[in-house]
Amino acid sequence: MDPSKISASVAQSLLFSGLDEPHLAEVTSIAQFRAIAKGETLFSEGEEARGFYLLAAGSIKLCKSSSDGKEKVLHFVHPGETFAEAAFFGDGRYPAEARALETGAVLFFPREAFLGLLERNPRFSLNLIISLSLLLRRFARQIEELTFAEVPARIAGYLIELAERKSTSFQGKSYLDLEVKKGEMASRLGTVSETLSRSFRKMREEGILEVEGSRVVILDMARLRAMAGK
Repeated sequence: MDPSKISASVAQSLLFSGLDEPHLAEVTSIAQFRAIAKGETLFSEGEEARGFYLLAAGSIKLCKSSSDGKEKVLHFVHPGETFAEAAFFGDGRYPAEARALETGAVLFFPREAFLGLLERNPRFSLNLIISLSLLLRRFARQIEELTFAEVPARIAGYLIELAERKSTSFQGKSYLDLEVKKGEMASRLGTVSETLSRSFRKMREEGILEVEGSRVVILDMARLRAMAGK
């Protein structure tokens, strides 16, 4: 990958925001580019954490598997986001599995090399704390949604977040493609595929949206926001 593109990916990340050019160059110098294929596992739960990642392109899901083989999706990682920062804390092992949902690329930051940057520049430490704080808030919000919000509200919130990131608008409608299979989406939202399908059908009957395969057309964003409690 072109060094300038690596530098651009680094600069867009929250973890490295606000760094000047010399410090961005330091980060870029330790970043290791890696292309990823759809379905590829970057690391498994319990594997030794040798560093963390920045998603440059594509989509990653972080998930855990139960003893009976059921999978629970914890989070979908989007371009520009870092993940697996847990490499710096705890028992030094990845707490979940990371699997590519589509072809893409990541930047890998080796633990020891990055610790050297932290020692030389306190700004890195501050940014790491901020990044982890936002991650903690995200999971706290997810737990709150799974605990208190009904399934339709969870779906509405997810669609709004997705629309804000990657929808196109035309004549008052928002068009977006679901980035994951409906089964994975159901897992992330703490429900099952059958309930997800029933909720989509009810929202379609009420004129809030249309669903055609993986394509969703939001017809009434105001009602969708009301359903999500926003």
